[in-house]
Amino acid sequence: MAKNDIVGIKKISMYVPQGIHDSKYIAEKSGIPRDVIENKFGILKKHKAAPNEQVSDMAVKAALKAIEGIDPMDLDLVVYCGSEYKDYYLFNLAARVQDVIGAKNANAFEIHSLCSAGVLSLNVLKSMMLSNPDINRVLLVTSSKETDLINYENQRSRFMFNFGDGAAAALLVKGYECNKILSTHMITDGDFAYDVASYGIGSISYYKYSVLDYDLRNLDVRNPKSMKERLDPVTLDNFCDVIEKSVEKSGYRTEDIDFIAPIFMKRSILNHILDRFNLTEENSFVLENYGHCQSADAYISILEAQKLNRIKKGDLVVMLGAGTGYTWAATTVKWG
Repeated sequence: MAKNDIVGIKKISMYVPQGIHDSKYIAEKSGIPRDVIENKFGILKKHKAAPNEQVSDMAVKAALKAIEGIDPMDLDLVVYCGSEYKDYYLFNLAARVQDVIGAKNANAFEIHSLCSAGVLSLNVLKSMMLSNPDINRVLLVTSSKETDLINYENQRSRFMFNFGDGAAAALLVKGYECNKILSTHMITDGDFAYDVASYGIGSISYYKYSVLDYDLRNLDVRNPKSMKERLDPVTLDNFCDVIEKSVEKSGYRTEDIDFIAPIFMKRSILNHILDRFNLTEENSFVLENYGHCQSADAYISILEAQKLNRIKKGDLVVMLGAGTGYTWAATTVKWG
């Protein structure tokens, strides 16, 4: 692979707010026993942003960590791939980050694919960088404050009780020969497109309500039983399929996988995936102290795994994501 055909991840950073919703808090608010929250939902604690800490504030904090020691004027592009729940409705958060961090020479835009965007954006941006001689340094940022949208009393939305607040950023550099971004594979099943939404916001509801009450602003699930019946038979296979195909498209075999950086999932599902590839929890990271920080999950997994020496030079790392709608995605990275 020629140097000009390489895009590497020079640095990954993260930010999580100080507030905490632990399993005791969630149990009290939801009426679900604490041991169920911890063992079935897979949550020990997660972070909660303060009311005056906005989605862009967290994104900027992660971004500044990712570009420490680098002149922001050298960035060519700033891209946001996080939650669509942002400071304002119909608001360009990428442009806000570009301005606040001082990346005045950079263009900015957003990629939205819900919780799969952090993984698949790597391949989108790699392609852009390799086809554009004037794009050499890209800052990818994701942030989420979706705890605001969760009503613990709404049992229809209980599969989203794991949402936690936080942000991550990755600095991508053309010609950087470490942490090389390889290939991505995705599976989308649009049958799930209407299953999860904030149903009171958008063109369908715009003319229905003169005043939008709190519940209509929250995330909700239209028919949890139906969604579960359709999702359970396919989700494990789809996770494994995108992992396998991402690795194979990258020129490797599944036997070469050293680490899977997952989206938040309870330990039992993660272990099923790891078993499929003859891996153990030492080859991954359980996000039980973070919850589901939307598209930031795989990046947090990598950072925490590095602290535990679970990722080393030369490892084949697969970043795994999934977003309602429903899209499963995996991107393979050759580490070190």
